[in-house]
Amino acid sequence: MKLLAIDPGIEKVGYSVFEKNFKKRPSYRYLTSGLIKTSRSNTLEIRLKKIYDDLKQLIDKHKPNLIVLEQLFYFKNAKTVISVAQAQGVIRLLAAQNNLSLKLLTPLAIKQIITGYGTADKKSVQKMLKLTLKEDIAIADDDQSDAIACGLAYCFLNESLVSG
Repeated sequence: MKLLAIDPGIEKVGYSVFEKNFKKRPSYRYLTSGLIKTSRSNTLEIRLKKIYDDLKQLIDKHKPNLIVLEQLFYFKNAKTVISVAQAQGVIRLLAAQNNLSLKLLTPLAIKQIITGYGTADKKSVQKMLKLTLKEDIAIADDDQSDAIACGLAYCFLNESLVSG
C-alpha cells in the first residue's frame, strides 16, 4: 500500500510518499517528498489549480491507495485559514476523483507520535525524522518536513494493525 501525506497550504504544500507493507518489519519505507509552491502574484484560482495539477501528477506517478492530510487545526489569521481550507477542498476533491481513502491527523497527534511530545518544536520533529528514517533527506522547508512527519506518523499509528 502506498500513501501520499500532505501538509496543505496555499503558498506551499508539503508532500511525502510512503510505502506500507503489512507483512514486513519495518513495515514502512520512505519513497520521496517535496514542495509544491504557488506564486503570490497569481490569483487564488490559479494557485488552487497549480496545487490540483501538481498533486494529480504525483497521484498518477506514485499511485497511492490513501491520502493522509494534516488537518486544519488552528490559525490566528482568518484569511489564512480560509485559503488553507480551500486548498484542503482541492485535496479532498482529488481523493474523491481518484477513489482514494482520506485520513486526517492533527498537528498535535503527529508531533505526539513522532517525538512523544505533542507540543514539540519543528527542530525536534526534524531531528526525529532523520533519526527514525536513517536517511539523509534534503528538507527544503518546514512544510516538507511536516508532510514527512504526517506520513510517518500514520505508518506508526497503524503499526498495531500489522499482523504476523
